[in-house]
Amino acid sequence: MKLRVVLFLLSLGVCLPVLAHDHSTGTLSGYYAEFRTADVFTGPCFANSEVHLTGHEAALAWHIERGTWKGVPLGGLSVVAIVRANATLGDPFSNPLPAKAVFLVDARASQVQQQALVEFAQAQTGALLKDVVAVEAVPIRFTTDVGGQHGAVALDAGEAVHLRTRALNSNDHFCTNEEVYYPPLAANLHHAMPAVVLQGAYRGNHLGANWEEAGRRGAFVGMFAF
Repeated sequence: MKLRVVLFLLSLGVCLPVLAHDHSTGTLSGYYAEFRTADVFTGPCFANSEVHLTGHEAALAWHIERGTWKGVPLGGLSVVAIVRANATLGDPFSNPLPAKAVFLVDARASQVQQQALVEFAQAQTGALLKDVVAVEAVPIRFTTDVGGQHGAVALDAGEAVHLRTRALNSNDHFCTNEEVYYPPLAANLHHAMPAVVLQGAYRGNHLGANWEEAGRRGAFVGMFAF
């Protein structure tokens, strides 16, 4: 597992010590969620049936509870990045680049804050979100522990991204040897855990494809802090 994570991050051109421990740009904390078009909690048999065929797409979302980025206050704001890559994200034997990214920034943010939100997200993901094809300001609602359920996230970013998750349970172990097969796509995460996508959808005009997922073990939910 650790070797797979390292190989994947190196394929994105990530400098591991800097990305994981760079405190010079500010102090931020908040909540994170992502969903993919491939299972992230799975066994090799399932993963091998999906690699190269799916998993090229993902949505990554941050809700910043408090903190600043390069002197710009971002507390209370959210940002969502949608990416379509060249290969299955997380596969250490394929290069996901070039990848195209769309950013949805919080409509309540000023122009300076919107730019800071994009730069913050890019700094968490190596080269994955560097090629930006569009930035749109939309209302974003990011709710954690929906209904008091740990692992339950509700995310709505305009009309473009919708996500609902739940925690894994014993019924989600199909072949009994599942693991976190693919790591999360962002750095500086704490208590990130795989989750089931009850609903995950992207609808937009910038990436050449839309997608919708349900019932897949393809999400991560957690917190970030640095």
